[in-house]
Amino acid sequence: MSEDNITRLQINDKEIILIGTAHVSKASAEQVKEVIEIEQPDAVCIELDAERYQSIKDGNKWKDMDIFKVIKEKKASLLLMNLAISSFQKRMAKQFGIEAGQEMIQGIESAKEMDAELVLADRNIQITFSRIWGSIGLKGKSMLLMQIIAGIFSKESISEEELEKIKQQDTINAMLQEFTDHFPKLKKPLIDERDQYLSQKIKTAPGDKIVAVLGAAHVPGIQKEIQKDHDLKQLTTKPPKSITPKVIGWAIPILIIGIIAYTFITNPTAGWQQMMSWILWNGSLSAIGTIIALGHPLAILTAFIVAPFTSLNPLLSAGLFAGFIQAYFLRPTVRDFENLSEDVFSVKGFWHNKVTRVLLVVVLANLGSALGTFAGGADVIRLFFQNL
Repeated sequence: MSEDNITRLQINDKEIILIGTAHVSKASAEQVKEVIEIEQPDAVCIELDAERYQSIKDGNKWKDMDIFKVIKEKKASLLLMNLAISSFQKRMAKQFGIEAGQEMIQGIESAKEMDAELVLADRNIQITFSRIWGSIGLKGKSMLLMQIIAGIFSKESISEEELEKIKQQDTINAMLQEFTDHFPKLKKPLIDERDQYLSQKIKTAPGDKIVAVLGAAHVPGIQKEIQKDHDLKQLTTKPPKSITPKVIGWAIPILIIGIIAYTFITNPTAGWQQMMSWILWNGSLSAIGTIIALGHPLAILTAFIVAPFTSLNPLLSAGLFAGFIQAYFLRPTVRDFENLSEDVFSVKGFWHNKVTRVLLVVVLANLGSALGTFAGGADVIRLFFQNL
């Protein structure tokens, strides 16, 4: 058996064997099978969390899942990341004829064959992204969203040199490599904390002999971190949210309501003018945005009706209601999500796909409402000063 990419550790009374895999290499899957068969471990740890494991286990079940059920079960963000990762992997598969993640599937199958305990050793992907989200600020959030969207829709080829780099990383790290270069402190939640989490899960796995299937990039960090004890509860705590956006979000509508209310008291006619201006600017521009998205007629009407009210409540948005109505009457399935990588190659496909149509309705209804808030708010203030 080749010892390439294999690291052997002795932690207390446990023998731990780390297999540093390339996530896009057929040879890695073969090596995983060989090592587990020869070593016959008590437990096999794989670099997956419960939700990603379930996604692999269910296979094409995601295709037929109701999008409303996905949202209700709070799996929308997971679905978005799965879509981004899947699109990234499919581009590699198409270009180089390779398949990603086979070594993890092999680890699952071999653990079952050897009757070894399967340990899902990675941290929940949503917690990882939540901790990333809380550490990068407003500029970072904007850049991250742009990179995720670019990752889904990009048609750029991957060079041989880039492929070799990807082979030494896990898919999440590979997708965010450029982003990590711009935000060095992102390395802590994305890599360092996951090394700590993986280390703790591996060394506390049941039995005396443990095999761990990992991306090669994690092995050096795990060799260092596995000598220490780590608090899994602390590593899975979501960071507290900043109150600044909430303060600003509530201050603007309170100001607008206060101005209109004061104007009503001092000059009811001007107050009605302010109210109608606010309603027409918000409702009309939000409805126009929905029309541009080729929204359902009831989605357009919904945007017009709700925008003047949702603009005064930071917890709500016109796009949310219009998008819900759009999805209700033209319900997308996860199959539509999986077709995105092909559909977005053309403008016709972009507007034809039910998911992208819903996304367009949400985004453009919100954009129209935001423009309406700016225009309507400016007119409210103009009428206020005009009638002082």
